[in-house]
Order: sequence, then C-alpha cells, then structure tokens
Amino acid sequence: MEGNKIPKKAYFIGIGGIGMSALAQYFKDHGAAVTGSDREASPVTELLEKKGIVVAIGQKAENVPADAGMVVYSDSVPEDNPERVRAKELGIPELSYFKMLGQVSLGKRTVAVAGTHGKTTTTGMLAAILRDAGASPTAVVGSLVKDFGSNYLPGDSDLFVVEACEYKDHLLELSPEILVVNNIEWDHTDYFPSLEALQETFRKAISRVPEHGAIVTNPNDKNIAPLLSSTKAKVIDYTKEPAYALRMPGEFNQMNARAAAAAARAVIEHVQHRVLDMLDKSDLSKSLASFHGTWRRFEYKGTTKNGADVYDDYAHHPTAIRVTLEALRKAGQETPRSEESPGRKVSPYGKIFVAFHPHLYSRTKDLLDEFAVAFSDADKVLIAPIYAAREVDDGSISSEILAERIRATGTEAVAVDSFGAIEQALGEAGPGDAIMTMGAGDIYKVADKITSGL
Repeated sequence: MEGNKIPKKAYFIGIGGIGMSALAQYFKDHGAAVTGSDREASPVTELLEKKGIVVAIGQKAENVPADAGMVVYSDSVPEDNPERVRAKELGIPELSYFKMLGQVSLGKRTVAVAGTHGKTTTTGMLAAILRDAGASPTAVVGSLVKDFGSNYLPGDSDLFVVEACEYKDHLLELSPEILVVNNIEWDHTDYFPSLEALQETFRKAISRVPEHGAIVTNPNDKNIAPLLSSTKAKVIDYTKEPAYALRMPGEFNQMNARAAAAAARAVIEHVQHRVLDMLDKSDLSKSLASFHGTWRRFEYKGTTKNGADVYDDYAHHPTAIRVTLEALRKAGQETPRSEESPGRKVSPYGKIFVAFHPHLYSRTKDLLDEFAVAFSDADKVLIAPIYAAREVDDGSISSEILAERIRATGTEAVAVDSFGAIEQALGEAGPGDAIMTMGAGDIYKVADKITSGL
C-alpha cells in the first residue's frame, strides 16, 4: 500500500474483530472490494454482511482471493494460519490491524483515545459530540455504538477519531495530535511484566504528541502524573469538566463523559477552528444526554422468563468489574428500558447474580487478589472456564481457584463448566433481581439466550 492509498481489493483475516470490522467498513467506503473471514458468526459479522461485505465463516486457504492487493490480519491470528500462509504463497502484502490503522491515519488529524478503562465509551461519546457539532469526523470505535448503528462512523473531514489499545505497544503505531488518556492500571500482564513497563509505553505515546497538540487526562492520577513531564503539548485536566446528565449510570461513565467533553473542546481549539463557534456547553450537554451507549457496556438486554432484569458488560479487569457492579447496585431498577418506556426506580435489586467469563490465564493469575474482592456487590457469582484466547493453560490458575478466592471474601461463588450450566443456574433469579453477564469473551451469548424467550 503506497502511503495511505486504499487497495482496490482487500481481504481481512479475523474480520469479525471489533477493530478489524471497522477498518473493513472504512476500506469499503473508500472504494475497495472487501471480503474476509472469521472463526464464527457474531453480531459484528452480521453487521458486515448487511453492509455488503462477504464474510466466510471458517478460515481456509481457498478463501483468499488471488488478486487481493492487501491482506489485513487481526493481531490474534498467528503466522501459521492457513489464510496467512496462502497470502504469503501468493505474494500478497500483509499488515496487522494496528499497523494498517497507522497507515490509514497518516496525513489525518488524529485523535486517539487510550487508557485501561472507559476508552470505548469515551471514543463513542467524542465521535457523537463532534458529529453533532458539524466537524464530520471519521471514527473507529471498539464496540458497536447504538447512535451510529456501527463501530465505524464515516466522515468527510480529515479528522480521525480512533480508540487506541496499548497492548503490544499498538498505541505507538499512531501519531495523534490529541491524545486522551483516561486512566492507567496494570493490565495485559502477558505483555507488560509490570505497571512500570505499561507506563513506559504511555510515556512514549505522550512524548510524541506535537507541541501544537494536547494531552487530555487526569494529571493528578498517581499512575499518569509522572509521565507528563515528557510532553511538549498542552495538558488538559478533564476532571474539571462539570457533571453531565447521562442515560448510563455510574460515576465511571461520568468520568468518560468529562473526558469526551474535554477532548471535544481540545479538538475544536487545536484542530477544527472552523466549528469553534458551534460548540458550547449546551451542545455538549445535548450530545451527551442523548448518547445511547455501546454494545456490551452496561447494556440492558431484557428480562428472563422468571422476571429478572438482564445486563451485559465487557468488564474483564477487576476495577471495571467493581465499579460496574457498584453502579448496578446503586441504580436499582431505574435504568431506562426503551425510548417509549423509560422506566423508573421501583426499588433496589433484591439479588444480583453475575456470570463472569475470565479473560486470559495470565490476567486471572496476576490480578487474582484484585479479582477476589471485585465482586463484593454481587450476591452470587458463576464463573465460566477461563477464556484462553491466545494463551495455553499451564495448570497454575483456573476458574475453580478464582471461585475459591472470591468465597474467601464472603461472596458466594461457584465455578461452572459450561454456558449451558450457567443458564440453568441463573434460573434461580426472579422478579426484582438482576443478572449481569461480564467478560471480554463470548459470555454475552448467555444474556442473549436467557432473554430470548426460547
């Protein structure tokens, strides 16, 4: 690919990945014939099919078009994947998702949203504010945004808003003029051996923001403050933003909204002077108040046949789990159900049941002490087998060990060997109770199943 020119034909391996699918839509919008594959169907692959992108379920060498000008692969796809092997045989250039994202963003006014927690919601909010202000950004978001009906927002300006992950230093593939750092905690423990190693990646990213740009962050955060001495850019404290009326509960969502609002102001001031007069506090408030949220972020799914409310959330780090369950406990039965029936607070939930899908052996083991106390607002926790993703089980950690540690804190917890068994156990929840499915794997399928009425 020359510069950031889009090839005429592109093939995406792992196209159902949330970032990959957004990039595939971007390619299609810019004239490329796009096809791809994934291991299984999902709401994301269904969205792509509706947009005219053919997705093969199952990965086979014969899926790769011989005349493809580029193969883009998810970072979770290994080199010996049959489709990658075939691409090499055909001499088709390959790039990983984040390297391709870096190429695509060249020459654009990039705004990157990073941090351990909240970056998906913040990115979605920021894109919505800028869209409403007339800035016409292109946005790549780490989940399906209800307001866009997609994880991709097409725009006709050179403003490029993107969610940026720090894993394997992917954040450093981008060159943002504005960098949002919501917060920093130790995560991706299979790559970063310590918090200090993780901080070093963020330090490098912060130091690369140009002098005319801005860092939007909490400069009083103990894990962020030491990193800011390396920046030439203006530092903007998002915690000074006022509180906003939101559809979504939780103080963490308030912080996401404040980060998005501060970033929007920074974009207007540093990048898009032409719409400066279009963005004021009332505009921000209106955009944020109307923001409907994203897929798998405190998402209300419906009720079970026994009358329990069901929610689903992507939380897979102890801090995210803790604050999400705290918000559910405080909110009670007041979360809006729909536009037509906004709902009202009847009473706090009687019992809160959690179906948790641990993500990665390394994260579960390294953060075990934190996971043990993260479920204190739950009455009962059902733990699925650990989602291995890219890792191999060495026998040193298990869902049984996690359940035992949670029980030691006084919260009822049990390891369950299948989603089917979890669905059956959740039948105990009834009217006035809440169920939350949590995790970065495919635990959302349990929420879908128990609210489908089947």
